[in-house]
Amino acid sequence: MSGPSTSLDGIKAVFLDLDGTIYLGSNLIEGAESFLSRLEESGIRRFFLSNNSSKSVGQYLEKLHGLGISASADEILLSTHDLISWLRENSIDQTYLVGTEGMREMLESVDVNTESENPQYVVLGYDTEITYEKLSTASIHLHRGVPMVSSHPDVVCPSPDGGLPDTGAYMDLFEATTGVRPEHVCGKPNAGMILHKVEELGLRPDQCAMVGDRLYTDMEMAERAGVQGVLVLSGEATIDDLESAPQSPSIVVGSVDELVR
Repeated sequence: MSGPSTSLDGIKAVFLDLDGTIYLGSNLIEGAESFLSRLEESGIRRFFLSNNSSKSVGQYLEKLHGLGISASADEILLSTHDLISWLRENSIDQTYLVGTEGMREMLESVDVNTESENPQYVVLGYDTEITYEKLSTASIHLHRGVPMVSSHPDVVCPSPDGGLPDTGAYMDLFEATTGVRPEHVCGKPNAGMILHKVEELGLRPDQCAMVGDRLYTDMEMAERAGVQGVLVLSGEATIDDLESAPQSPSIVVGSVDELVR
């Protein structure tokens, strides 16, 4: 397939997925640190992009710094940012959140009530602090006709021990319980997740690349946004998945270690 080589010739900025692309769990993927150094040496801007809404920007920075990766707040783009934009566009500030304290912190910091007794929406994030009380309270709201919005569609979160239940799995749980699916799903693969930043950088989409391990979010968003799609096989997707997928990445590599060489 036509497209840039693994040296990423002509690419001015890359959007990097985190889980399954830069690290797995608490371990850096082999070669990730040297890959980031090569990007810097090549003058290619990099941004860290994650659908995982379980952590705040501050928590992501803390994790990256703890892994030896320097990053600043403006280099972190989360599905929670996309969710906040959607809530603002729709004048929603009364919600019931099924999400972590990190996600609650981000929503409350922009004056979104996350524990409203009369919510306009149930907000569903990747809640790694899930309780039965949250599940039952959200279900009651859904039964009463309150609609749902979700931060992202990922079904599993990759880990060194295999896939863990993510927001998409929670969606299935709520559908089984209440018959309700989210009215809107934020995050990847929505093109706006990266096009706002591409425009801000003054670049064309074809001068940018999306590097990630998921076909139905990372590579789907790359196609929707018109940026180059670089699939890494260090996380969720496998070669077998690629054969039957509707997405067609420009580049397929084992990991980021093979890029910018």
